[in-house]
Amino acid sequence: MRVGSRNTAKLEAVRRGLAPFFTHVEIEAAEVSSGVDAQPLGFGEIVAGARQRARGAHRNGACDLAAGIEDGLVSIAETESGWANIGCCVLFDGAREAIGFTAGFEYPPECVRRATATPRTPIGDAFDALYRAPAGLADPGTAAGNIGRLSGGALTRADYGAQAVICAFVRLLHPDLYATDPCAGERA
Repeated sequence: MRVGSRNTAKLEAVRRGLAPFFTHVEIEAAEVSSGVDAQPLGFGEIVAGARQRARGAHRNGACDLAAGIEDGLVSIAETESGWANIGCCVLFDGAREAIGFTAGFEYPPECVRRATATPRTPIGDAFDALYRAPAGLADPGTAAGNIGRLSGGALTRADYGAQAVICAFVRLLHPDLYATDPCAGERA
């Protein structure tokens, strides 16, 4: 298994996401550019970034399966800020592609304003500049990721990303139910 990133939270997300299905998961990191803005906006950019990472990782050398993970903001009018953070995982085995997503959460509105302005500020940079742990809530530290800090450690970035890995792997678990690849013509 090769992951198109050297980010430790993304590597751990892939390991945790695949652990229920395999007795041993060996992860190899590959530095792969997402090919999208440092702050992806919309499902199109998020999926494109994850896809580029997965396919780039697969091209990096022989492997059975490659993964790309990318987070970004998706416009959702029903939230206070108008945006929610969503993560995407693309799994690619050289022939088949599977896509899965995380649950979504809303960043503080000022972080979102900075991330969606022109030029875009990566949401992590905006968050780091503004975040202060509230009284009585322990700050689990940056290793837990922004969702880990917002949730007081209840959901770490690795566990959040693992959701997308599991949801992508569903397609590969059931090839009989997903016999065709409806997007194959779009991705040459």
